[in-house]
Amino acid sequence: MASCAVCGKIRTIGNNVSHANNKTKRQMLPNLQRTRIVTESGTKRAYVCTRCLRSGMVKKAV
Repeated sequence: MASCAVCGKIRTIGNNVSHANNKTKRQMLPNLQRTRIVTESGTKRAYVCTRCLRSGMVKKAV
């Protein structure tokens, strides 16, 4: 699975819990977007989570 290039956020594992309290495994995936970002070595395409995009931790390439 891909992870965020900025914060390193990856999938987490949890349980689906039914009304009868049955538990089955599930994955919670981060909202990753493949964007062109500016790095110190130039521009590159990377997977970045939407929280990093929204908070301004990434400079998007034009």
